[in-house]
Amino acid sequence: MNVLSIDHQKFSFKLASFAAFLWVMLIASSLAVVYMTYKTRAEFNHLEGLKREHNELQVVLSQYLLEESTWASFSRIEKVATEHLDMQLPKAEHVIMIAPKGQSNEG
Repeated sequence: MNVLSIDHQKFSFKLASFAAFLWVMLIASSLAVVYMTYKTRAEFNHLEGLKREHNELQVVLSQYLLEESTWASFSRIEKVATEHLDMQLPKAEHVIMIAPKGQSNEG
């Protein structure tokens, strides 16, 4: 065997090793692309689910705010006060106006 033959075998082995390394890296990067595509789709689906839930909660919130404004309306409060609590508006002679300190009540 001569030196040229040994160098040629080393070069062929290095070239084959490099080709195998590139092939393994190609497979690894392809699998990484597939995995990231899967993860992206899964996260996007999760995000869309959260958006749907947010919209549903916004509808419920608006319904609760509408109900709260209905229960807190002045006409309803007055109706409950007069019908259920037997309350009534005071007569004018029972109302006493109190002026801040230093001011007179006479106008």
